[in-house]
Amino acid sequence: MSAEKVTVYSRPGCPFCMSLRAGLQRSGLAFNEVDIWQDPEAADVVRSIADGNETVPTVVIGDWKAVNPSTGEVLSAVAEHAPHLLPA
Repeated sequence: MSAEKVTVYSRPGCPFCMSLRAGLQRSGLAFNEVDIWQDPEAADVVRSIADGNETVPTVVIGDWKAVNPSTGEVLSAVAEHAPHLLPA
């Protein structure tokens, strides 16, 4: 089963989040960004992926999860797990 969305967990002022956001926006990939400081459940998700830490950006695409991935890593994961989400 393929993923239905790309979720990027972030927080305000995070330079790694800003870099990933800019790269994904340049690529044209649609993604859902969630601020872990505003959403306690999102913070729980990140801690479950990042060994108890609130390390962002953390990206989830279906069963694929990564902490601080590059734009290229995210696009490769989308191509593998949710190719229908790739920009035209």
